[in-house]
Amino acid sequence: MQMTPGPTAVPPRVRNRMSDSMPNPDVEQSFFDMYDDVCSKLQRVYDTEDDVIVMGGEGILGLEAAIASTVAPGDEVLCLSNGLYGDGFADFVENYGGNPTLVSGDYSEPLDVERIEAALDSSDYKVATMVHCETPTGTLNDIAPILELLHDHDVLTVVDAVSSLGGTPVPSEYIDINLGASQKAFSSPPGLTTVAVSDRAWDVAEERDPKSLYTNLLPWRDTSEMFPYTHLVANIAALDESLSMVLDEGLDAVYERHEEAAAHCRERGAELGIDLYPDAERSAPTVTAFHLPGQAKAVQRELEEEHDIVLSTGLADLADDILRVGHMGYNADIQKVDRVMDALAKVV
Repeated sequence: MQMTPGPTAVPPRVRNRMSDSMPNPDVEQSFFDMYDDVCSKLQRVYDTEDDVIVMGGEGILGLEAAIASTVAPGDEVLCLSNGLYGDGFADFVENYGGNPTLVSGDYSEPLDVERIEAALDSSDYKVATMVHCETPTGTLNDIAPILELLHDHDVLTVVDAVSSLGGTPVPSEYIDINLGASQKAFSSPPGLTTVAVSDRAWDVAEERDPKSLYTNLLPWRDTSEMFPYTHLVANIAALDESLSMVLDEGLDAVYERHEEAAAHCRERGAELGIDLYPDAERSAPTVTAFHLPGQAKAVQRELEEEHDIVLSTGLADLADDILRVGHMGYNADIQKVDRVMDALAKVV
């Protein structure tokens, strides 16, 4: 059983949809209609009236395209980070000639609002980036007050919500580019990036006029007559089915299911005497990170070899210190969590 924080297990209903006969995405109107329907469903999940587009490429495509489309050489960009993906935004900014100011802290600490305020007072930033859920550490950041602060300073906001969208509410009101992906809480196969784009973000992209095709949001603004390239038709069909499952269940019920699975996972972990990283208050509803210093890889290996359960460890410096249980999407299920924790009890 796979219980990783992405890619997640794909439910039978979605797999069956992918086996249907597919329209030609370049010429058949039925594909254009399906794509438009997917975007409309995504607007409901994003809780936004902004345009939503779906690009052909894994979620990292959206992170890079957001920077490529809005950051010109010499632009000052504020990168807010308490995790690996937050740090990575600064690399993208440098790659496209921008000047990143990284306001970062320890991965176990929240984003520092006072330091962000000080940074905003010290320079004129065009764009700010942040991560809602830092998957490598299972951390959910409280970004709503930060987004309001950036809005007051007239800074365009880019948010990586890849690991939270569809599993917990994302505060979308002041997000200009809101990034998601198919393979996390939607439980669709990897291969699609979802992006909610504000009118202001479109205007900035038009001004920026990036020359890239693939890492460029602009060609997706109007797909009524053609797409920038041949779309991933089976993946779009899968995402359509995944979104239907989410909306049929109801967003409130989906979010409650994730909260219950997360709480149960952490209760079972506490019974085993395993610490969380960073703590219960800041842990995401979609993933639990258990702190097992120097043991994570060995525990991961034994769970797979002896119990047929696949989990993820941490990344980078925390690769052998964190073991992650992904209870997101199709796997936000207490019975599945129990199977993982019963096995973990025999290993730790």
